[in-house]
Formats: sequence, C-alpha cells, structure tokens
Amino acid sequence: MPAINSRTPLTMIDKKAPGIPILTVPQPAGIVLIGSAAFGLLISFLRRRYRQLRPLVDYGISFIGLLIASPIFLVVGIIIKITSPGSMFYTQKRVGKKNCLFNMIKFRTMHVGAESQTGPVWANKNDTRITSFGKFLRKTHLDELPQLINVLKGEMSIIGPRPERPFFTDKFKAEIHGYTRRLFIKPGITGLAQCYYKYDETIQDVRKKLGYDILYIKRMCWMLDMKILWKTMNVSLLGVRTR
Repeated sequence: MPAINSRTPLTMIDKKAPGIPILTVPQPAGIVLIGSAAFGLLISFLRRRYRQLRPLVDYGISFIGLLIASPIFLVVGIIIKITSPGSMFYTQKRVGKKNCLFNMIKFRTMHVGAESQTGPVWANKNDTRITSFGKFLRKTHLDELPQLINVLKGEMSIIGPRPERPFFTDKFKAEIHGYTRRLFIKPGITGLAQCYYKYDETIQDVRKKLGYDILYIKRMCWMLDMKILWKTMNVSLLGVRTR
C-alpha cells in the first residue's frame, strides 16, 4: 500500500486496501457544468412561470393605465373633435393570436374615409390622409393608448408583435417565409421591433421587424419586457429609437 501524505491526491483510490475510505472531490470543470445546468433550468422555470402569469400582469397594467390616462383621453378627444370632423376613436380589423380577428381601437389620426379611395395602403412621411394633430399623435404614439381597452378585453398584450390588417397578413404569409410564427402569441401595444425599428414602408421593413418579433418570442422574460417598456417611454417622450 502506498504511503499517504500531504501530497497524495484526494481522488487516489487503492482498490487492494480494504477498509480505506474513498475520498473524492468534484473537479472544477464538473462544478461549472453542474452550475450552468442548474442555472439554465432556473431560467427556463422562471420564463415558464412568467408566461403563465403574464395575462394577469397585462390586465393589471391596462386597468391602472386606463385610470391614469383618463385625463389624456379627455383632452385628446376634445382636440380631435375640434381639429377635424369625425369620431374620437377609430377601429380597424386586425389579426391576433392564432389568426383570430378583433377590432383594434386607436385615436383617429386620419381624415374620415381616408382609405375609401385607396384601399389598404401603408402610411408615409408626407401622407395627406393624416390630420395635423394626427401627426403629433403618431409621433408620440399616443394614438395607441386606447389599445389598453383591447388588452383589458384579452385581445392584445402590453408587449408583443404589432397586429396587422388581414389584407397585409395574407400578403406577408405568401411572400415572407416564417411570417406566421409571429402569430403564436398575442399582439402587443409595443414591442421589440417598435423600439428598434421604424414604421413599415416596404416589404424589406416587414422582414426586418419579423426578425425582432421572433427574437422576442424566443427570449420573452420579465427583464426583457421591462427593457422594452423603458425604451418605449424614450421613443414616445423623446423620439429616441435605438438601432
């Protein structure tokens, strides 16, 4: 039997010496591997729990948001009525989760009957269909506030891919591979694509924003949602959009 001294490795085993206790110490690489696996399982668990609790978070934020924003609704509604004839709100059919249609609510930013002659088209920078006050609402994204009602009804989420009109949804399904993946979750008032990219003007814009939407669906967690909400405030109040 070899002599055991201070230099003898603790993992040394003498199978021929009965009664000798076997001492083993995990190697550093093993500790890192086990720690990484445990951390991965924890993150996965927290993401699943957050996705389960997310509807409650949406309901809470939308209810409180409507209470806080009620004076804004009043002021914006009065200005809309003064600056252009027509209703305060504008509803439009949009495609939600799993292709379900719903009426999305917005503050009206265009003249009444703006698309009666053109049909569904994208807005552009110098769009004459948009009212003077509507330009301000779009720049600050205040026109999206009434969608808190859609969230409260369970049709939308606070954060997610922006809902598109049926006409464009069918068009993008045919032209863009994987477009239907953005329909796996509820659409949102704001989202990763809205914080990092501009309004859609071309099919290439839609492709780029689809990449952001899919990335969000894969990495959805409360930390990412907090970051998106913070950036949304910067975009709305300061007009700062990070690229």
